[in-house]
Amino acid sequence: MKVLLINGSPNEYGCTYTALNEVAETLKKNDVESEILWLGKKPMPDCIACFKCQTNGECVFRDIVNETSARIDEFDAMVVGSPVYYGGPNGRLTSFLDRLMFSTSNSKLAGKLAASVVSCRRGGATAAFERLNMYFSMMNMHIVSSQYWNQVHGHTPDDVRKDEEGLQTMRTLGQNIAYLLKAHQAAADRGIDQPEYEETVYTNFI
Repeated sequence: MKVLLINGSPNEYGCTYTALNEVAETLKKNDVESEILWLGKKPMPDCIACFKCQTNGECVFRDIVNETSARIDEFDAMVVGSPVYYGGPNGRLTSFLDRLMFSTSNSKLAGKLAASVVSCRRGGATAAFERLNMYFSMMNMHIVSSQYWNQVHGHTPDDVRKDEEGLQTMRTLGQNIAYLLKAHQAAADRGIDQPEYEETVYTNFI
């Protein structure tokens, strides 16, 4: 069992990392492997709606999106972390997720566990949190909850370390992910298969 934690902050070891690392440490205590992927500081191309990925199986922009998509089968769960910018997740991360979700086969993502984590100085956390969860709910991924919305508060990593409730929320999230991964494995061992889905129907309103 392995979890991919995506750090969408331009600061590799900032507040968002501090929250994700709390999740990672809890997973480790529950014998679940994890990896934190930092998206870096370079500009992230937006999806340009060229639909090339639907025919060639990968995004036309050959960067970290394709690298991550090629490894997606390695992971059983995904946790996406973002700082809050003007009440929403940051642009680099949403560009990454737009392209990752659209260019990666739905069958590769369906059934995986997913969660989002947001970090803010003061406000806007719940709006950013809801925005990120919308990616997962369109991909048949199972959203994992915690004891509160998955947010930490602070202007610096040291501030975040003082947010006792926020860090506890991260640990509870890690516990829930570990439990559900083990439950999924137990179900598979008993021959309980993942759901089989109908072919997707698109309704276009004219």
